[in-house]
This record gives sequence, C-alpha cells and structure tokens, in this order.
Amino acid sequence: MPVPTLDQLAADHTDLDADDLAWLHRLTADWQIIADLSFADLVLWLPDRERTGFWAGAQMRPTTGPTALLDDISGTFMPWTQRAMVHLAFDRGRLMREGDPEWRDDIPVRVDAIPVRRGSRVIAVLARNTNLLGVRTPSRLELAYLDTAADLSKMIAGGLFPDDGDRSDLADTPRVGDGFVRVDRAGRVSYASPNALSVYRRLGHTGDLTGHLLTDLTRQLVPPRRRPDEESLSAVLGGVVYKDAEIETDTVSLVARAIPLRPQGERIGALVLLRDVTELRRRDRELLTKEATIREIHHRVKNNLQTVAALLRLQARRMPNADAKAALEEAVRRVGSIAIVHETLSEALEEKVDFDEILDRLGRMVTEVSNVGNQVRVIRVGEVGVVAGETATALAMVITEVLQNAVEHGFGTDEHGEIQVRAVPMVGRLQLVVEDNGRGLPDGFDLDTSTNLGLSIVRTLVESELGGILGIEAAHAPYQHGTRVSLDIPVA
Repeated sequence: MPVPTLDQLAADHTDLDADDLAWLHRLTADWQIIADLSFADLVLWLPDRERTGFWAGAQMRPTTGPTALLDDISGTFMPWTQRAMVHLAFDRGRLMREGDPEWRDDIPVRVDAIPVRRGSRVIAVLARNTNLLGVRTPSRLELAYLDTAADLSKMIAGGLFPDDGDRSDLADTPRVGDGFVRVDRAGRVSYASPNALSVYRRLGHTGDLTGHLLTDLTRQLVPPRRRPDEESLSAVLGGVVYKDAEIETDTVSLVARAIPLRPQGERIGALVLLRDVTELRRRDRELLTKEATIREIHHRVKNNLQTVAALLRLQARRMPNADAKAALEEAVRRVGSIAIVHETLSEALEEKVDFDEILDRLGRMVTEVSNVGNQVRVIRVGEVGVVAGETATALAMVITEVLQNAVEHGFGTDEHGEIQVRAVPMVGRLQLVVEDNGRGLPDGFDLDTSTNLGLSIVRTLVESELGGILGIEAAHAPYQHGTRVSLDIPVA
C-alpha cells in the first residue's frame, strides 16, 4: 500500500485544521535544512484525535550524516506512552531531550523532541533522531551547523519558524552543503564554510569572508549593472528577510537564501545559504536558445507553406480546366492545414499544441474557401486537449480531408447544413467523430474499394501514420441523414 500523505493522515486521525496543515507544509518544505544542520533524521508526529498517541506524518533524512532510522516510519502510529518525551514536549510546549540514547538496530540514537507551535497552540512534535555511532569532537563547521540548528529548533518551539513571509520559489534553491554562511545582526560574517568560500572565490574574492559585511563585499564584486534590485540584495545578504535572491556577474551566477534567526524573538543574525548555479544557468540559456531556434524553424516553415499555398491558389485562378482548378484548390487546403500546425508550434513553448484551436481554425478554413460560404457551420463539441506536434500534423491533414469531403459531397451550393466535430474522452486514446446532416453516403459505398483521393489520404494517415482505426457509416441521431466518420487513435 502507498504511504498516506500528511494531509490524509491529518484528515483521518487528527483535529488539525487547514491553517495548521498549511503551517506544517511550510515547515516540511524547509526541514531538509534542519535535518542537515542537525546531522539527524526528523519525524513529524501528529497528535491523534482521541489523544491516544501520535501518527508519523512525514520523515526526513540528513544528507550530512548517517541515518538513525533505517526504515521509513511515515504513516505509523505510536501509542501515547511509548515515547514519553514526545508526549511531554506536546503537553508542556518546550524542547525535551532524553538523557540516555536509545538503541535501534545496534545503533545508539539520541532523540530530541521539539514542539511545533502555531500561535498559542502546539499542533505537532518534531522528533530529531541523531545517530551517535562514530561521534567525535566536532569541527568548527559542525559546531556552526549545530548552533544554527539549535536556534531554528527554539524558533519552531516558539512559533517563529517557518516564516510566513514572501520567499521566491527557485527550483535550484541552495542547501546546507552548497555553501553555509552565518552572519550577525549587522550582517557581518561570523563563519563561512569552505564551500561558501569557494563560491565567493568564483566571484573574485580571494580572502576569508569572516569579518566582512556580506552585502558590502558582494557589491564590490558585482557590477552595478548586474544589481537591478539593490533592496533585495541588501535584505537577503544582510539576513533581514526570509527570501531567496539571484546574483550574477558576467561569468558567475549564484543563488543566496537567507533565514533570519530569532531564537528568543529578537533577530540575532541569519543563516545565509549559497549555491553556485553558473553551469545550470548556462544550460538553461542553451535550452532557451534551442527552443527559440525550433520555434523560428516552425515559423519559417509556416511562412514557406503559406507562400506555396498562395502560388497554388494563383495558379488555380489561371486554370481553364475545372478539374485541374479543383485539384489545385484541394492542394491549397492541404498545405494550409499543415501551415496551421506549424504556426501553432511556432508559438508554443514545447513540441505540443492545443489541438482544439487547430480544429476551430480548420473548420473556418474549409468553409471559407468552399462554395457553401456561411451556409454550412462546423461545430466542435468537447475538447481534444494537447497533442504532440508530429501527431497534430497528420491529424490536421485527416480532419481537413474529412471536412472537405463533407462540404463537397454532402451539401449543394444552396443548401444549409451542419458538421459536428466531437471529441470523445478516453484513456490512452483519442476518439474524434465528424458527423454531418448532408446527403449521406452514395449507394453501394465501400471504403475498401473507394478511389476518392481524399479518402485514400485519410486512410493512409490514420492507419499507417497514426496507428489508428478509421470508420465511415451513415449518421446517427440526432441527424436523420448524413455521414459519420470516426477516428480512434492511440495517444500518450
């Protein structure tokens, strides 16, 4: 069975409301930082509705040290009396720590219980499980990590973390191991990890960071034209706001993330995480260039096809032979249908298109260039949605031929009528039905023996190109007469 989500567990077993859950989601969105700074596994314990125990709502392992929990315990229940420390942290609303370590799978584990406070209420408990195997005298880096973890733990217990302020949602936001900087209340660096020093060396700073005002130092290294938002730069690097910011020079890009530290309510400084994203940005620019090139190619193909269609249309006007003129006009419509797909792809961010827009344009194109004018309406019912570009091109050709056959053979020049294009939702398949209330199929019609060029094109594209099934029969209700063409095509 899949592990239940935090929302499912809360709904099934707790009295937590929507605001409580939103608070817990903000906490778990950032608790990888706490796990890494603590060198510990985190478990979020939710109080049971009947107050008989706690449910493990979520779990996080550290990337900076060995795990203390070999098994995933998310979704499990812990009786109220099994771990008194968690119970006491919830009832008393303060941090609790066991004196002696627990032994789990031959691993000594120290457990701390941190009450998760929202406003005046404790809504959950965060258990911090530290693997004590191989414990040694901590380095300066480890001490800085642990001191910061202690400050964040006090903020959680005091209802001061997570911060509900506005923070940008960068997908490449830095983690503890990318670059760790601790600044004091004035924004002066009190400690910087080796990885943080490496980030600033990329910017051009060769010395230590300790003692520097991080904002002033960064301004010296980043040209003014690369600092469009001075206010955000000062707020983030000074550790004043809970926010992310991106900093760029001509050759280097980095993301900085600030978490103000207020263990007793007043800001004492901040944790600033740094990540060098130069290579990621280079790849992003390459992808954008490729995407722009592909869109430009589609745009040029569309322009060339429109030029071909215009030349064919001009040639058709000069044709004295009616059959030759009709054949050229059909070619114009076929080229036009492909041009519509490429025009749509030239405006899309991916090699996918909204086929409903293409269907609507094809319907207008076929009726406008035919002899029936506004007497025959094309109506779309339902939605096809997004399809891949290669599928869209072949499918547009098919729909154009089917609509053209319906207009040409189903209605006379003075007859009014209707053609309905209906999308039928299916899983893993696309089913389109094109149905008209025209004259209907001729007597003795047989798709297998038909010599109509348009139907031959349709059949080849549907069966060979799209791997689908084509059906042609008399129209169904509500139409009393007419033709019904069905397409059944596999899609991703």
